[in-house]
Amino acid sequence: QVQLVESGGGLVQAGGSLRLSCAASGRTFSSYAMGWFRQAPGKEREFVAAISWSGGSTYYADSVKGRFTISRDNAKNTVYLQMNSLKPEDTAVYYCAAVREVSSWFPEYDYWGQGTQVTVSS
Repeated sequence: QVQLVESGGGLVQAGGSLRLSCAASGRTFSSYAMGWFRQAPGKEREFVAAISWSGGSTYYADSVKGRFTISRDNAKNTVYLQMNSLKPEDTAVYYCAAVREVSSWFPEYDYWGQGTQVTVSS
């Protein structure tokens, strides 16, 4: 069992930065790949980024590539999403999730956090 708690969301102007954190409970955190997803009002949940259990491989949606960076610290049971050059279209609730094998398809993820709101003003 893995419990996930996101933090770091907020209101930021376009062009600004935020860093999201996702703290995990449980001794098996390091055995899971982790992903970040987001969901805007009226839209489907979409993949943002994922990282392998070791942190050695990372994957990004085209819409965030070059602006967002996913990382993890297994000693702290935490995964991060550094978001730079934010745009109004990045506005959404951001969720972290855990999966046994890294994936960009949200139905494959086993555990989810409650989400954190990110709002980017123009």
